[in-house]
Amino acid sequence: MADEAAVADQAPETYQVLFETSKGNFTVEVHRGWAPNGADRFQKLVESGFYDDCRFFRVLPGFMVQWGINGDPEIQKNWVKANIKDDRVAQPKSNKRGFITYAKSSQKNSRTSQVFINFGDNARLDADGFTPFGEVVDGMDVVDAINAQYREQPDQSLLQEQGNVYLNKSFPKLDFIKKASIMKTEASDDAKAKTEKADAK
Repeated sequence: MADEAAVADQAPETYQVLFETSKGNFTVEVHRGWAPNGADRFQKLVESGFYDDCRFFRVLPGFMVQWGINGDPEIQKNWVKANIKDDRVAQPKSNKRGFITYAKSSQKNSRTSQVFINFGDNARLDADGFTPFGEVVDGMDVVDAINAQYREQPDQSLLQEQGNVYLNKSFPKLDFIKKASIMKTEASDDAKAKTEKADAK
């Protein structure tokens, strides 16, 4: 995993993440204005390599697909209580099909590393503080095809304790993320150049 200290604290206003998975590739576009804290944390997780080799451990057809518990318990324990503050935006986006949101408990500021993509329009989640921070812009057919045979059978407590060893033994056909990476764009390159120019002054 990358050195977390080298990862920028604040994400760009918009950036894209390529997910290379066992089922194929899909791309998520993140909008910082939708959920600043969520966007910043997501960039940090991606750039640190946290999502690499993560399993899609909860897949409910018509509802959502969830991931974000690292397969290495030693890595996971560093993030499980690394909560971020809830995002309070004036006009939050709704949980529409293809939108990505953090999983959370009923407690305030309970988001950490787990996220999910909505398979359908789940507006009922909006009032409970599930604030989308991005959307799938390419490869939603891949997301739809992620293996759902185990639904929500995997035990999250055992996954936290044993990691992918537990999942590989008990749920060997789970699809997984091979690699997640920030996609390079002209806009991001321009922003980086401007920052470097400003720092040089």
